[in-house]
Amino acid sequence: MFTNKEKRIKYLGFDDKWFTVIGVLLLGLSVSYVFNVDAVHLITIELTFTIVAALFFSTCDWLINRSILIRLRIIYPSLKDSIKRITLLFIITLITVTLVDFLGVSLISLLSEHVSYDFQERARSLLVVVFLTTMIMAIYEAIYFFVLLKKSVREEEQAKQAIIQAELDTLRNQVQPHFFFNSLNTLRDIIDQSPKEDAKQFVDKLSEIYRFLLESGSTHLISLKEELKFTKAYIHVQSERFGENLQLNWNIPEALEHKLIAPMSLQLLLENAIKHNVISRAKPLEINVKIVDDLIVVANKIQKKSTQLPSTKMGLKNIEKRYTLISDRSVEIVNDGSQFSVALPLLNNSMLKE
Repeated sequence: MFTNKEKRIKYLGFDDKWFTVIGVLLLGLSVSYVFNVDAVHLITIELTFTIVAALFFSTCDWLINRSILIRLRIIYPSLKDSIKRITLLFIITLITVTLVDFLGVSLISLLSEHVSYDFQERARSLLVVVFLTTMIMAIYEAIYFFVLLKKSVREEEQAKQAIIQAELDTLRNQVQPHFFFNSLNTLRDIIDQSPKEDAKQFVDKLSEIYRFLLESGSTHLISLKEELKFTKAYIHVQSERFGENLQLNWNIPEALEHKLIAPMSLQLLLENAIKHNVISRAKPLEINVKIVDDLIVVANKIQKKSTQLPSTKMGLKNIEKRYTLISDRSVEIVNDGSQFSVALPLLNNSMLKE
């Protein structure tokens, strides 16, 4: 475990190689100090022996408790197990330090007649060593807790993103059937009112539009330029049906065509205007599409039909929901009784939710 860097990072939260080396040395010096060793009165051999013994004690304490800490993390890996893991670690650290001290001094006593183990005499030293070892393990735990917390936050964010992605996929999949539903209604009207050739031409144009839908794939934002291209193709199809009775006024600066917009959102607004308003020679429908303060606004005079076509009533809600999921900017809808307008935010990457 000590030589495998990947495992050190996995179980400890960081590569503790140098932390261990420096820590053992500092702990050894601390142990020497609390043993009240007066280096001035020691000969070289005694001083060397004392330092080696202190390093032996500190190395054993460090590595044994570190191994136990790793084992506890394998058994109790989650944040919710932190109290149980830390409590067990403290108890085991207390036992381990005492055993290491007892076994170490007992071993040294075999080599020297002047050394014997007296628990009462060593209690003060043990207390300090336990404190220092506990502080070291606390540093390990603090780093591990921080890593777990970061991982938990990251997983929570990933879960939120997955939910948002699923909702966007659902909404995007709703749009195409909605478009298909209204296209069939339009085709029905063309078949009723126009020559057979007009219906064939409509189907051809419709196939071009669906090619765009397939090519756009699963994207949730496209450039305004792409959306305009698709929307104008749709309007071209509708113009074959309504002729000059459908009038579109476009006021879109080319410099803003790089901005982002939800796919089919502009087309849905025009589709709703055409679907819910009278379009005739006596009452031509004029739709204005313009940019106002980083919003693309679609506005038309309200000319309600006496008989409304069947509606799924999900077009505007779909657009609003999609913008809610991808951005903090919302869709603005205004209906004053005579004019109806919808403003869609034009986005850039910095405006998107993370």
